[in-house]
Amino acid sequence: MREENRTIRQRQIEDAAYDVLQEKGYSGASMLAVAKKARASNETLYNWYGDKRGLFRALVVRNAEKVKTYLETELQTDHDARSILSTLGPKLLGLLTSERAIALNRAAAADSSGELGATLAQSGREAVLPLLKRVMERAKREGLIVFRRSEEAVGLYLDLLVGDLQIRRAIGSVDVPTNQFCKKRSDAALTRLQKLLQDD
Repeated sequence: MREENRTIRQRQIEDAAYDVLQEKGYSGASMLAVAKKARASNETLYNWYGDKRGLFRALVVRNAEKVKTYLETELQTDHDARSILSTLGPKLLGLLTSERAIALNRAAAADSSGELGATLAQSGREAVLPLLKRVMERAKREGLIVFRRSEEAVGLYLDLLVGDLQIRRAIGSVDVPTNQFCKKRSDAALTRLQKLLQDD
């Protein structure tokens, strides 16, 4: 199969996996159910993803891809940290509160094995955090913020940016945030981060 066709087919399979996830939850989702939904062979899924965990890891990775790619690209430039964070914030908040991210988080919360939660941590959060630490270290070099440990600066930034929004989305108490909301909240998070770290 040509690479282009394989990429299209993988996206179709991963779309089907989201549908099955929302219908059956992680424990009830099987490779066979996804294969049937995608009109693909079970053998294809196992060849491409290895097992169910591999398939859902691919969903997490794909979901975080835009943010990760943006950070990797920006860190190779001489752009200042403020401009990077100003663009990153809305992207990251949009990602974490998107329908797909919420579907994965709901499924992880319902998965008693903890398998999907571990996959979310490893392939999502842990893939982005090292890059975000590098942005914070650039911000420190440029005098934008002051901190002792980059891990603490990243944690505080995420608390200010996301807060309880992801949880509220997961329980259905708020709708998907608009782009305007994400931009406004992102700007406020950066302003508060600077103030809190200066006062620390």
